[in-house]
Amino acid sequence: MIYYFLIQRIRTQRRLELLLKREVVEGFTILELLTVIAIVGSLSAIAIPAYNDYIEKAKETRAIADILMLQKDIEAYEIINGTLPDSLDDVGRGSFQDPWGNPYQYLNFATVRGTGKMRKDRFMVPINTYYDLYSMGKDGKSSSPLTARSSYDDIIRAWDGGYIGPAHSY
Repeated sequence: MIYYFLIQRIRTQRRLELLLKREVVEGFTILELLTVIAIVGSLSAIAIPAYNDYIEKAKETRAIADILMLQKDIEAYEIINGTLPDSLDDVGRGSFQDPWGNPYQYLNFATVRGTGKMRKDRFMVPINTYYDLYSMGKDGKSSSPLTARSSYDDIIRAWDGGYIGPAHSY
């Protein structure tokens, strides 16, 4: 029995020694946390604008592909019917929207008088011969001359399909 009590006392003593000698584990200091937050903030400040630029470039690319598809649909309609469609509804694409959620714009020159509504370059010369087809871009606004601020982000079809891309690069 004495042996049992001695073993119990030794175990209790060891537990006390372990509790007293236990090292206190420290957490991160405020300075370390602030350093990590500053690094993450700096990386975010660089990465987020680059990501947004990538998204915008992808939307422009999609709009260009959509305009090429619409151009082919218009050409097929012209071959079948012998005339250009009056609107995108005639080719079944009236509700088709660009990547920014705006409808694509189409103007058949045979249905307008004068050159007022036709898209024009910096010399005020129409950029197409038979019809205009374009996206109003991110801002959803547009005007006839490509030099207007509201037309800067438009994705246009020019030179009768020889150029399809941003108006600011035309």
